[in-house]
Amino acid sequence: MSEKENFQGFTNNLVDDNEKKFGNEIREKYGDDTVERSNAKVREMSLEQYTESERLAKEYQECLKEAFAQGDPASDLAQKACNLHRQWLCLFWDNYNKEAHMGVTQMYVDDPRFGDYYDKIAPGCAVFLRDAVAIYCAS
Repeated sequence: MSEKENFQGFTNNLVDDNEKKFGNEIREKYGDDTVERSNAKVREMSLEQYTESERLAKEYQECLKEAFAQGDPASDLAQKACNLHRQWLCLFWDNYNKEAHMGVTQMYVDDPRFGDYYDKIAPGCAVFLRDAVAIYCAS
């Protein structure tokens, strides 16, 4: 099996795992077409794109942690974290819009599965990110 085929198996597993965990829920919320386009984007990801997604995730989370410590969601650092978060989302979404960006960060607050993930960065971080993204999207 070539490296490309092996990696394609990896991305297919990512999509399959996500479908098992969240498929019904995200299809109900966003519609089959949106989910299928996102799944296709992940399946078609190259190793370089996946590596970039991992790098961006780490960078935006580190930036977010530092911004959270400063305490100002309107700060330059917080807004940089929001921009990095947007770039990361765009690797998985086929179409970015501000309403969806604000919506996903509200979900991070509302859904404990995601809130817990962000609160591991720092307690209250999910709320901070939501507030920072609201400012980011308003500009």
